[in-house]
Amino acid sequence: MEVNPIPVVTVQTVPYDDQKPGSNGFRKPTAVFESKKNYLQNFIQSVLSSIDLRDRQGCTMVVGSDGRYFSKTATEVIVQMAAANGIGRLVIGQNGLLSTPAVSCIIRKIKAIGGIVLTASHNPGGPGGDFGIKFNVANGGPALDAVTDKIYQISKTIEEYAICPDLRIDLSRVGRQEFDLENKFKPFRVEVVDSVDVYFNLLRTIFDFNSIKSLLTGPNQLKIRIDAMNGVMGPYVRKILCDELGAPANSAVNCVPLEDFGGQYPDPNLTYASGLLEVMKGGEHGFGAAFDADGDRYMILGQNGFFVNPSDSLAIIAANLSCVPYFRQMGVRGFGRSMPTSTAIDKVAKAMKVPVYETPTGWKYFANLMDSGRCSLCGEESFGTGSDHLREKDGLWAVLVWLSIMAARKQGVEEIVQDHWTKFGRHYYCRFDYDGLEPRTAFFIMKDLESTITEKTFTSQQFAVGSHMYSVEKTDSFEYVDPVDGTVTKKQVGE
Repeated sequence: MEVNPIPVVTVQTVPYDDQKPGSNGFRKPTAVFESKKNYLQNFIQSVLSSIDLRDRQGCTMVVGSDGRYFSKTATEVIVQMAAANGIGRLVIGQNGLLSTPAVSCIIRKIKAIGGIVLTASHNPGGPGGDFGIKFNVANGGPALDAVTDKIYQISKTIEEYAICPDLRIDLSRVGRQEFDLENKFKPFRVEVVDSVDVYFNLLRTIFDFNSIKSLLTGPNQLKIRIDAMNGVMGPYVRKILCDELGAPANSAVNCVPLEDFGGQYPDPNLTYASGLLEVMKGGEHGFGAAFDADGDRYMILGQNGFFVNPSDSLAIIAANLSCVPYFRQMGVRGFGRSMPTSTAIDKVAKAMKVPVYETPTGWKYFANLMDSGRCSLCGEESFGTGSDHLREKDGLWAVLVWLSIMAARKQGVEEIVQDHWTKFGRHYYCRFDYDGLEPRTAFFIMKDLESTITEKTFTSQQFAVGSHMYSVEKTDSFEYVDPVDGTVTKKQVGE
């Protein structure tokens, strides 16, 4: 029976003026995507149109999501629009699920032109939550400012989008599906892949799995507790930590991806991962970790609920990279940290005689440093750490580094941290989150703060805290000049 080619349809639309990507993608309340006509389609067309037409024709892209509400609808639209816009092949995780690190991994592995990640990271999900879209480029990292600016400019003038509304795919079945389209010489292909396998195989080349397995299963078995927070990481935790490395199945909790993350914020911190904290306080487990919705952020807890702040975690990983075979082979070229991250890693860099780069918020700045060979390890105070094995922060990678350190040093989490403080000193920093502020209010808060700290007399002031006096050494409004391409970033506004 002959099947008619699927028609390509051009749909008229009107632009929106609020589709500007932030430091880590484009996020809005889910209701905005559901209620505003063609809101999703406009943005996806803007992303696709940002790719040069000659590069777009017949190219390969990767698509994945953290499983949040509206992801299934958005994935179907992306498939239909990618086909209509000349993309030759899409690689999609089974049931639409791929962690952000896995998307980066697959892009690099198959040399795709880029990928789309449907995630709002640690923001809540569900109809009353948030939805997000992130575009990663050919190096596997988030699009740089020049690309996101181009996407935004296109979104402000868009008049039409192309789509194949009759195209339907089955994301539950691993394998290849092909579709003949009108006016296309080659069939459009969709490859549904196991969500974990490609990423898992990369981790095998980085870590000594036998050493970690001995830690988790040997005579002095380390009991661990891992909370996937009902995000995308459940299948990864089950397959890698439990099935491969031998952790008991009950070590992993909240491993079923849910559209609303079980009604919780998928944010791995002491507030939203309080359930994990309470279990760890019981003293039965020696290591605990939680992941955010898309798997790029993580939190580490030691026995009795000992909390490792993200800046310390970054510095401790840096000081112990020799515990990981990948770095013994590749060496360490330099470190990167976002501006809000403490200077703990700076002390490690000085001891190791390697440079450290202070960047704006956003992994794209680290990716640029890694591509140029300047940086091996990077991290942010917002619970994100990663290395040059990918161009994204990587929560499970960081957990495996910690387990590698514990296996090599035969120490618990708190002992490792205390030893680090003894050697390098302890660094403190503060981060203040203002949730749900109106943009106008946020603007005046920042304006007032900047006017205060830029007063010449401010740096000479002293402040009494108890019996101690503290002096202000330096204040600034951070500005970054990229050492790779010279681009300047200042007065950063992110999401």
